[in-house]
This record gives sequence, C-alpha cells and structure tokens, in this order.
Amino acid sequence: MEITKPTLVVDLKIAEQNIKRMAEKFTQKGIQFRPHFKTHQSHFIGELYRKFGITKCTVSSVGMASYFAKNEWTDITIAFPANLLEIKEMNALAEQIQLQILVDSLEKVKILSEGISPKISLFIEIDTGYFRSGILWEELTQIEEVIRAIEAVPQFAFVGFLSHTGNTYSQPKVEDVLSLFDTSRRKMLDLKHYFIRDYQNLILSLGDTPAASLAIEFDGVDEMRPGNFVFYDVMQYLLGACKVENIAVAVYCPVVAKYPKRNQIVIYGGGVHLSKEKLKWKGKDIFGLVSIPDEQGFGRLISGAYVESLSQEHGLINMPSTEIDQINLGDLLAIYPIHSCMTVDLNIEMLSLDGSVISKYRTY
Repeated sequence: MEITKPTLVVDLKIAEQNIKRMAEKFTQKGIQFRPHFKTHQSHFIGELYRKFGITKCTVSSVGMASYFAKNEWTDITIAFPANLLEIKEMNALAEQIQLQILVDSLEKVKILSEGISPKISLFIEIDTGYFRSGILWEELTQIEEVIRAIEAVPQFAFVGFLSHTGNTYSQPKVEDVLSLFDTSRRKMLDLKHYFIRDYQNLILSLGDTPAASLAIEFDGVDEMRPGNFVFYDVMQYLLGACKVENIAVAVYCPVVAKYPKRNQIVIYGGGVHLSKEKLKWKGKDIFGLVSIPDEQGFGRLISGAYVESLSQEHGLINMPSTEIDQINLGDLLAIYPIHSCMTVDLNIEMLSLDGSVISKYRTY
C-alpha cells in the first residue's frame, strides 16, 4: 500500500467485527436493527451488513437514500427532518422502495400531502431533551393532532415515534450515558403507552452509538439505529463506548517537519482531511490521537501524543520527547479521528489495508 498524501484507511476486519457484535446484540434482544449508514456512506461497507441479515438501513439525506437504493437497499429511513424542497426526489424514491421520512408539525404534514403522491411512511420525530429537532415528548395534544393529520392522507402511513439521543455523546462518564439514554427511553415508552391503544402497530425507533454500545436495558424499544459503531473513533473511545482496538479508521498522514526542541511534529493532514472536531483530553483540546502504523494495521498508539491544532492542510502534533527521535521525515502516522462520521464525509474515498480503493457517497 503506497500512500503519499493524507489518506483515509479502513481496517475491514475490525469494521466487520463491530457490525457482527452490534447485529448479534439486537438480534438476541428481538429488536429491529436499522443501522445508520451516514458514517461509512459506502456501497462496499454496506455489503458487510448483509452478511448478518441486515436488510434495512438509515441515512441522513435524500441523496444518500438514492445512493443506497441503487444498490438494492429497499427499506430506508431518512432520519432527518423532511426537506420540503426535495419532494420531487422523495416521490421518485417512494416509487422504488419502502421509504420512511420524519415530520414534526401539522404544517409539514399538510405541505407533504399536497406534493407526495406514492405511498410513504411517516415517523413523528420526538425530542426527549436533546433540543435539536422534533416535537417535545410531553406535547401530547400536538403529537395527537399530527398523527390524525397523517392518518387523514390516503398515501400516508403513520409508523411510530423516532428520536435521537445525541446528547449521550457529550456525557462525561459511562453511567451518565446510561442514565440519559434510560431517561429518554422511558419518555418514549410513556408515549407508546399513551397511544398504543389506538395505534397498535406503532414502533419506537431510537439510535445513538454510545447507548447502543453500552446499554443493556432496551425495554419498549422496537428499533435501534446506531451508525458510528461501524468505525468508532476517539470520541467513543474516551467515552468508554469502545476500546482503541475497535477503531476501524485512521487518516494516514506524512510527516513533513520536526521540531524536537518544542516536542512538535507537523503532518500533511489538516482540517480538510480530519475535520476540526475536537474534545477535551487531560485538560487539553485535541483533534486526534496518534499511532505508528505497521504491516498489520494501525499499529501502536503513541502514549501521550495527540494532534493539538489543525489548519487547512497542516496538522500539529505534540509528541513526547521519548518518542520524537523515532519519527523521521517522510514517515506515515495514523491519526485516529475525533469523529469518524465527519472525517469519512470529508474524504472522497477510502483505502483498505491491502490498498484496495473503497468508493463512497460524496455529500458535497
């Protein structure tokens, strides 16, 4: 595998192990597993899921849904507020596949009803405390009005309530992740109990990788939609949702400058390759952790080394004095990203460890 510039590399063996572990977890619990594909955005990676009986997926855009529909994914949820400017595209998709979209207001249902012609399924997006999008879970009257509006449209089918507990990503401890998810799950379960008599087939769809990885209790949940778990990243590692050996992607970056007196190394690999996602680690803002790749994979994580700043093309690594003399100009370092979803989105393609090119959807 010859790499001369910043390159996103995936360890397919680790990715497949991550998929297998999550698929088995939810199969054993009798929960529909509908993984989110926005993390990998790749037909090739999508095929790994089929090995474990996965036939339904989640995406984050109409364009991404079209990309996977072309590869025979025939049951897709777009887990993003329905964009009314893409009704034409949604119509085309709903003619081909079983499509689920999200609504959160009477106004949106009305406008969609005037533009959507094929049969389509609608989730009501519920906000359990993330305060991003969706109807607040306690707004029962509003929720009931939206359900009735959906039911009044012949081509629409109300399928249930969908929520994303994205605030688990910002929790400082495992127990905080579990507590937050359980609180959200109970709110959703209260909704289900309130409406189940009149809508006996409604489902609860939840999804976030920290909870999916760490939680044991999913009582009342019908479907889980985690996505990041396929690759994991530094954020999940420091949260305790995975081990470093579960991280399946890294950006290989050439060393272009060394400054031993200040314990710094410059890599060719900046914000346009890694994203500028950051988090606190040992009291410092970091943009990635650093490993020395070997013939088997991402190799040895360098204790104490981290990406401390990013420009457009530059990455500045703080390297312990005990390690810096072992790094030479022209060496490759493997940078574990803070958030793999963002990093993958920035890169036009991936390489496997054997050097094979893995194509992917290009968002922009």
